[in-house]
Amino acid sequence: MSKSKRLMELIVAVNRKRRFTVKELANEFKVSARTILRDLQELSELGVPLYSEVGPHGGYRILQERLLPPIAFTEREAAAVFFAVQALRHYSSLPFETETSAVLNKFYSYMPEDVRVRIDQMRDRVDFITPVRHAQSPHLSVLLDAAIRQVVLHVDYASKQQRGKREIQPIGIYTQEGLWYCLAYCFLRKSYRVFRCDRIHSAVPSDSPPLDLQQIHLGSREKLSRLEGDSVYLYAELSAEGVEACEADPCPVPLLHVRDDGTGWLEGYVPRSDIPYYASYFVGLGKEAAVRQPEELRAAIRQRLSEMLAWYADEAIMTQE
Repeated sequence: MSKSKRLMELIVAVNRKRRFTVKELANEFKVSARTILRDLQELSELGVPLYSEVGPHGGYRILQERLLPPIAFTEREAAAVFFAVQALRHYSSLPFETETSAVLNKFYSYMPEDVRVRIDQMRDRVDFITPVRHAQSPHLSVLLDAAIRQVVLHVDYASKQQRGKREIQPIGIYTQEGLWYCLAYCFLRKSYRVFRCDRIHSAVPSDSPPLDLQQIHLGSREKLSRLEGDSVYLYAELSAEGVEACEADPCPVPLLHVRDDGTGWLEGYVPRSDIPYYASYFVGLGKEAAVRQPEELRAAIRQRLSEMLAWYADEAIMTQE
């Protein structure tokens, strides 16, 4: 076995074992202990995070940040990964901010010169536009880790009405229109809530026992609204222009259906407390949307339109002047 092939297989072996001795590796690769020691030294210089342990039961172990084995990419695959990562650069906050920058640097640095030239040419011709947001969400990685490990967090959260402490158990994070949101179970409200991540000022693990939410995920949002009890069924017809508007500016109603002629409809269960928000949303769509249900949303839309009509009446304008 050539040295280069042995080093590649050695990376796979140490990632798999996590803890090992020189003798074990020497027997597995059928080389001397001295050769394995030299190979481990080279792996360490290449960035494999190895840690030496002394004592009668000592050996080597790999640190938490494992190094994945080499992966062969075609030129187009490498460019696709590069631009997929670069698409995130417009976000002011990311759950893997440092790692994202490192991935871009590695891909770019290790590409052949001609591939780098092609990428430089494509950089000015391919872009992924997202709204520029100045709001920072520094706790994304903590929220994501808590969702994966099912941990309760003690957060300092500032809603539109007030700021206070509460305990939440994150289910997942997602981004929409340049802002990050966290779907979580709120122990204060005893229900599922969506939190704006940039309004979370601190997030630390709590000693409270977590709920069993392994089967709950971001795809469960509509079902969660129905389980909450305080929700309403929304149905709205859309013109073809209304469908395009909903696709361009995603509506939080879960299900958008499109017919063959380009028209469509929205339906899904939404929190009753969000009716004022949906009233403003559908007022913005104008005649391109017709809300059929619920009646209380239709009433809220009529109220909003009446307020706007009164606002733009001559008397109201004169009063403001």
